[in-house]
Amino acid sequence: MTAPQDPPQGDGPPAPEGQGSQPPPYTQPPHERRAGDQVLSIIGFVCAAVAVLFVPVLFGLAGIVLGIVGHTRGEPLGKWTAVAAGTGMIIGTVLSILLVPA
Repeated sequence: MTAPQDPPQGDGPPAPEGQGSQPPPYTQPPHERRAGDQVLSIIGFVCAAVAVLFVPVLFGLAGIVLGIVGHTRGEPLGKWTAVAAGTGMIIGTVLSILLVPA
């Protein structure tokens, strides 16, 4: 009779008896957010600030769209960007109505 041969062992610890030699499932490390991950929100905030002084409808709408798209992509500041751009658009429109003579 011949003795059963053991398969070659890897670098990991040996598997307990009765279990297969499957490696543990791979778990991905948590993703850390960087400032570069929020580009759309940052550009949206810039549009919100510009909307107060120049072409409020154009820059305000651009900031709202950038905020919504950023929010759907998981940027934490996305919804606040949309709110700030909408507010900047309203303030810019009111200022242009008040300051420009009819």
